[in-house]
Amino acid sequence: MAAAISSLSFTALGQATERRGPLYSVSRAFASNFYGYRIRTGTVSDPISVRSSNSSSRMVISAVTEIVYLHDIAKKEEIIFQNVLIPSPPQPFECTLAQLEDVPTVSETKLNFLKSYKRPVPSIYNSVLQELIVQQHLMRYKKTYQYDAVFALGFVTVYDQLMEGYPSNDDREAIFKAYIQALQEDPAQYRIDAQKLEEWARSQNASTLIDFSSRQGEVEDILKDISERAGGKGNFSYSRFIAIGLFRLLELANATEPTVLEKLCAALNINKRSVDRDLDVYRNLLSKLVQAKELLKEYVDREKKKREERSSESQKANEAVTKFMGEFKNANL
Repeated sequence: MAAAISSLSFTALGQATERRGPLYSVSRAFASNFYGYRIRTGTVSDPISVRSSNSSSRMVISAVTEIVYLHDIAKKEEIIFQNVLIPSPPQPFECTLAQLEDVPTVSETKLNFLKSYKRPVPSIYNSVLQELIVQQHLMRYKKTYQYDAVFALGFVTVYDQLMEGYPSNDDREAIFKAYIQALQEDPAQYRIDAQKLEEWARSQNASTLIDFSSRQGEVEDILKDISERAGGKGNFSYSRFIAIGLFRLLELANATEPTVLEKLCAALNINKRSVDRDLDVYRNLLSKLVQAKELLKEYVDREKKKREERSSESQKANEAVTKFMGEFKNANL
């Protein structure tokens, strides 16, 4: 059972949807899409931040190497063009560090979650939650990230399916609240927007979903905004939560045919291949989650039965002792 449970992981969901090429300039090196890592000086004392620190170190080494390269070029150009003032190469480096100062590290986000929710979480849920919050931290602090209701619907869908069967409904909501607040966002807004989209989708069909751009309404305006931003008119960062949110809309509208998803992605200016890939990973993980929960239930039921048997045997032993003591007392009389 442990092997099956340990195989459950959201790491695959956190794989980047695009690969970046080499860094060709100091400004691009530190204007990375992912602002989730903060460059620090000094000793790393928190084991949770080791991974981010290593990544940051590689960024620093790459940038410093490029600074030296640009500095050598500047020196040569100064010899040829002595009257030309060459700007100092490290300036973009310092500017970007200033921008990163307000962005929390992954370890700080995880610590904020643990401070908000101090009760222990069963390991089958906690291991996935910890990986999930790391992945969402990277999405949240990406330079082009902008919250929207479809993203919220995708996350709420994943969370509710992950936490289905949690021992306490109150604790489940408390964990949700602590999780979103750790990312410096509003948990109530997530729930409100997800519910709004779910209610809207239930009243739609394949045609009305695709034709949102020609219709008026609150949710239609949300989809139009996503389409414009994804088309290049503002900040847009595709993520697997957007893919899951779109799939949830189609599911509630009973319009899960592949052609409908293709047309909806085209209307939203979203790459369908990325959506297909992320949905395949999502379905696979859900299947593993179901299997792990079934194994956990079997284990809990088995342990409960053992406790009941031990309790029954203990009760029989007590009854036997009581009977013996009664007979012994009567014999002495």
